[in-house]
Amino acid sequence: MSGRARARSRGRARETTAPGAIQAAGEPAPPAPLPAEGELVGRGRQKAAQMPFSAEAVLQISAGFQQVKLGERGGHRRDFNDSGINTRQAMEHVKESKSGTSGTPIRLTANFFRILSRPQWVLYQYHVDFNPPMEARRLRSALLFQHEEALGSARSFDGALLFLPLRLPNKETVLHSETRNGEKVQITVTLTNELPPTSPVCIQFYNILFRRILRILNMQQIGRNYYNPNDPLNIPQHRLTIWPGYTTTILRYESSIMLCTDVSHKVLRSETVLDFMINLKNKFGDQRFAEICAKELIGLIVLTKYNNKTYRIDDIAWDHTPNNTFTRGDKDISFREYYRTQYSLEIKDRNQVLLVSHVKKMMGPSGGPPPGPAMLIPELCYLTGLTDKMRADFNIMKDLNQHTRLDPQQREGRLNSFVSNIQKNTDAHAEMDKWGLNFDKQLLNLTGRVLPAERIFQGSKSYEYNPWQAEWTKEMRGVPLISSPTLENWLMFYTRRNCNEAQSLLQNLNRVSGPLGIRMHRAVMIEYDDHQESLLRSLQHNVGPQTQMVVVVLSSSRKDTYDSVKKYLCVDCPCFSQCVLSRTLSRPQMLMTVSTKIALQMACKMGGELWSVEIPLKQLMIVGIDCYHDITAGKRSIGALVASLNQSMSRWFSKCVLQHKGQEIMDGLKMALSGALKDYLKFNNCLPSRIIVYRDGVGDGQLHSVVNYEVSQILDSIKSMGDDYMPKLTVVVVKKRISCRLFAHINGKVSNPPPGTIVDSEVTRPEWYDFYIVSQAVRTGSVSPTHYNVVYDTSGLKPDHMQRLTYKLCHMYYNWQGIIRVPAPCQYAHKLAFLVGQSIHREPSVKLDDFLFYL
Repeated sequence: MSGRARARSRGRARETTAPGAIQAAGEPAPPAPLPAEGELVGRGRQKAAQMPFSAEAVLQISAGFQQVKLGERGGHRRDFNDSGINTRQAMEHVKESKSGTSGTPIRLTANFFRILSRPQWVLYQYHVDFNPPMEARRLRSALLFQHEEALGSARSFDGALLFLPLRLPNKETVLHSETRNGEKVQITVTLTNELPPTSPVCIQFYNILFRRILRILNMQQIGRNYYNPNDPLNIPQHRLTIWPGYTTTILRYESSIMLCTDVSHKVLRSETVLDFMINLKNKFGDQRFAEICAKELIGLIVLTKYNNKTYRIDDIAWDHTPNNTFTRGDKDISFREYYRTQYSLEIKDRNQVLLVSHVKKMMGPSGGPPPGPAMLIPELCYLTGLTDKMRADFNIMKDLNQHTRLDPQQREGRLNSFVSNIQKNTDAHAEMDKWGLNFDKQLLNLTGRVLPAERIFQGSKSYEYNPWQAEWTKEMRGVPLISSPTLENWLMFYTRRNCNEAQSLLQNLNRVSGPLGIRMHRAVMIEYDDHQESLLRSLQHNVGPQTQMVVVVLSSSRKDTYDSVKKYLCVDCPCFSQCVLSRTLSRPQMLMTVSTKIALQMACKMGGELWSVEIPLKQLMIVGIDCYHDITAGKRSIGALVASLNQSMSRWFSKCVLQHKGQEIMDGLKMALSGALKDYLKFNNCLPSRIIVYRDGVGDGQLHSVVNYEVSQILDSIKSMGDDYMPKLTVVVVKKRISCRLFAHINGKVSNPPPGTIVDSEVTRPEWYDFYIVSQAVRTGSVSPTHYNVVYDTSGLKPDHMQRLTYKLCHMYYNWQGIIRVPAPCQYAHKLAFLVGQSIHREPSVKLDDFLFYL
């Protein structure tokens, strides 16, 4: 999967503010922009005027590039840490301890630094009122901070809330200030709360304070992270620049408040969006330019270097140019003039169209409506990340990895020097001293456990694998599979120029299938002309109800050709299908390996069972759930549910649910799970006595919805099977996109922890029943653990058993002869949702529900 596809599959996007915001007619105007430094006069009021953007929209400037403020961190924005959700308290069996016992102890360090605070340190929260009201936040700050003698030098103010490390003498303090034009202002500061160091608001404040320290170090915020533009890593031969940076989060963990920090890199391309658009126009001409341009650009993330902000391109305003004007203050100003006066930037191409980015962040100290879409100048927007073509370029990725793929020793050294630099910097140290904060100088030391390697059962034999390599490709050669249907009636489609590759594939499939126990008759070979319409006609004329499998040799990686094959064979004429690129078959030295993988895929798509591990629990159903955002179909969401049907976890029920625009939580979960339970009953003549649900694809801030919404749907699905049916239920949230890193210290060297490493203390959260598992092995760079959070549990399984079962399931993904990062049903659900969202855009035929047709 490409990086862009991965981003889309997880629905990632960043939103900030920019000049030029589109406001729908009839809606309240967004908050006025901040004035420039020299404009802090009067009450900071700005007039909002309207301009035509389209028949239904108006344009308004939003020139203030504000930081996210503490006062906004209530119900108006996502809580990126899911704080305040205590799921562990409802689970009696883990109240005393959530730690497992099995495995061999291993000494680890983690990318956490303890935060040391002054004893009895309390943060005081004040509400600040201005009379007459002052609307500009910067003016409010300037007026309030005239009173440093009364407030002290340590303070944080977001426009409405003031935080101090000391208590003012009176509960209500009245101060008097004066604006530059002589207007008298009364400021009333009222104590509203005393916050201990462990309170959620206080933890959020620590994060704001730390970001202030990063700015003192001259680091620039891009998205959620901070980068150092003054120390770029240039790769001139590929026109790429890398900004080194860090992710930082301060949270309360098991025994203390800690800073979690990891190395991050922002890859920037030297070309601007305008360069990219010009190249597209030269390549495709005027006729297809608008269509191709929208297809290529919409969804990409761009960086505007004049303010170091990232934006997602959501649309292109073809009827707008930099000559268009908007209202700023009490006068109209063109985009060209705005950038000249605000940033000393001269826009060269006056006829370029503008880009549209939907800004969703709430503005102003009290929230308020979103400011609407922002207008961006292509000439000033730099593309970030890599294209699919760049990712496929071995030389580009090799050069990039030299800078970004750090091994454990390099990563640990970089983190230690980062914290050391903070402590050595005089200004940063002074800022921390104001609040009485300090960091531990060393990474956190902790003890993990390494589970023993699993035994793999395949057919009548069993074998062990190398635990450090975490794969069994060599061990499984020549060993018959558990079961595989006989492949009698199947078709292979190829073009004339790919005839040799198709014949080679056919010969090698016959050669490798015998030792694996796959009985494969000779395929019917069908030639088609090398274009999409011809291939589709050939499929329509030759594929029938008796066809078991269709193999298509594709001459190119064109997405529309692949999509048309999958859509026809998954929806219109349901049949198992396998697509393979001719260039994959063009390397003779790899053909046997490729043919073996294709034979295994074909076998398991038809319902074959490849291998298994020992699962001691009886009448157990494992469920995996994931979501994908289909941008091409109006940002519709696809939810996928995959459920096990047998004891060995080798047969699976799969169901897709198409959801409303931008919806992550599965509305159709109840229907899909009910279908899985009915299928289990038909398969086993009984219902499962224990159900364990692994929920992947949950973004930051969505844990509350899973706990309160999805769990109730699961319970309703269970009730629908009969009032007397009450299985034991466990719901686990699976997260891969985490900042936690673990380093092992073996024989005096810093290395990746071995597969099977479990951490369930120190870096876990006290209010959750959670643990980390390093299940996969990586050849280069640093391995990433996966975080598991058990949010609902009536099973009573010991933590040790829950951890070991989760690790076992990471062995059961049939598309890879090794251990993967998440339990197999999660990866199956992801593959299904991704296929439907990327290629099919419709619900697959119910005839395919009992098969892994999407591998």
